[in-house]
This record gives sequence, C-alpha cells and structure tokens, in this order.
Amino acid sequence: MPAVTTHAEPFRPPVPQAAVITGPAGDLEARIEDPVPAGEPRSAVGVVCHPHPLHGGTMQNKVVHTVARAMQEAGAATVRFNFRGVGQSGGRYAAGAGEVDDAAAVIEWTRRHFDCDALWLAGFSFGAAVALQVAAREARPQRLVTIAPPVGRIITDPIARPGCPWLIVQGDHDELVDCASVRKWAGTYAPAPELLVIEGAEHFFHGKLTELREGILRFLRR
Repeated sequence: MPAVTTHAEPFRPPVPQAAVITGPAGDLEARIEDPVPAGEPRSAVGVVCHPHPLHGGTMQNKVVHTVARAMQEAGAATVRFNFRGVGQSGGRYAAGAGEVDDAAAVIEWTRRHFDCDALWLAGFSFGAAVALQVAAREARPQRLVTIAPPVGRIITDPIARPGCPWLIVQGDHDELVDCASVRKWAGTYAPAPELLVIEGAEHFFHGKLTELREGILRFLRR
C-alpha cells in the first residue's frame, strides 16, 4: 500500500486590527495581529519597532512586516506601532530617547492587553537601537531580535546586554550599516549574541526577506 503524504497547512496571516495605545507624548497608532484562536493559551506576545521616523520609517515597513510574520508563525500575537510623529501617532520626533519611552509604553500595554508576560521584542535599524535600549532598561523580553543595528551611527555608546537570548541579523552588503563593525560590536558582549549574516543582503533585505523570516523563525522556535 503506498505511503500517504500529508502536507502541513500553509500559515494564514491574521487580519490586522487597528489599535490606539496611550503613549507618553500622545496616542500611538498600532496594528495587532493575533494568530491564536480565542480561548487558547499563548506562549508569548511580540512587539516590533520600525526604522528611522525621519527617513520614511513606519510600522508598514516590509522588514517590520516580515519580523512580525515570523513571530506569528511561531505562535505569538504581535503589535506593530508608529513612533511619535509618524502616521496618526501624536507628538514629534524626540531623537531616540522619546521613542524608547514610546516602546516601553507599547510593551506595557501589550502585556496587559493579552494578559501575557512573555515578550518577544524586535526592531529594524533605528528600531533595533530602540529595542536594545528598552530591553536593557526595563522590558525584560524572553527573546530579542535586532536587525541591522545602526552601530557607529545611532549606537555609539555602550548599552548593557539584556539577559535573554538575543539574535542579530545583518546583511553583508548593507550600504548603511557596516557588517564588520556589527561583528566587532557583537563580540564585545558576554555571552555574545547569536549573529546571522545573510549573504548578499543590503540594508532593506531586497530579495532576502524569506531568508530573514526563516532565520528569525528558527531562533524563536528554539
């Protein structure tokens, strides 16, 4: 009798739901995506920080979408949000310090809204610097993912290492963030964070989003 081949159901992304989160400088525009059916327990919730507000960064950025999708595939509800002064979020750009406060407010809201303390935190570019700072300060994430952290541009001073498992993803053709500098910087931490270098990837990971998603998913599922 021939063997029966079964195929896993393809992941179906949840429909984004609009949300408004009270931030320290005004309301913050957000999107919730929850793959967990009502009444079922969840293992974690995820928050993703977007790239630089003054250079077109928003929660709709394709890298931010990709990170959130990996979190959802791993079973977490996710919250993407616009920093102050972006989209419908109140306030104005605050040179990074205010944006760290925004992220802290979103993290607190996310844990309370989903009644789940286990947090996965991620950020891309400027958002990676914000995520790292809030993780080191107060967020207590169970997983941290920083993509193209802007070493030498925004990250210029030492930042304490968060106590959780930490993945850095970097393209080796990044035209804005030097890959060698990121390698050297990652090596200053003990224990060193996990470093995934994606060959041929530039800053926005054009043509490399599948590799980015798969690398993050492997890290989250371990």
